[in-house]
Amino acid sequence: MPELKTIGLFMVAALAEIVGCYLPYLWLREGKTVWLLVPAALSLALFAWLLTLHPTASGRVYAAYGGVYIFMAVLWLWVVDGIRPTTWDMIGSAVALLGMAIIMFAPRTA
Repeated sequence: MPELKTIGLFMVAALAEIVGCYLPYLWLREGKTVWLLVPAALSLALFAWLLTLHPTASGRVYAAYGGVYIFMAVLWLWVVDGIRPTTWDMIGSAVALLGMAIIMFAPRTA
């Protein structure tokens, strides 16, 4: 069950990071209100806090998190941007998730 908690934390953290970056994008590129920076900052703070909840070394967490971030960004591409991922997007996401799993769940002796 700790594996599901790890993946869940990574997914929520990735969503918080993407939202925290998407809102300034809307302000800068789409001419939306500058007030979007307030929830963007809160979302990025939530993202940073969520990464601290993992019980392993921070460097390992950051490295593995990247794989889940890639998957979530491709999902965002599809759901929010309305662009269907290509086969290569899906393969790349799968490779990134495999890397995350190796980093986070490999047996450790020390």
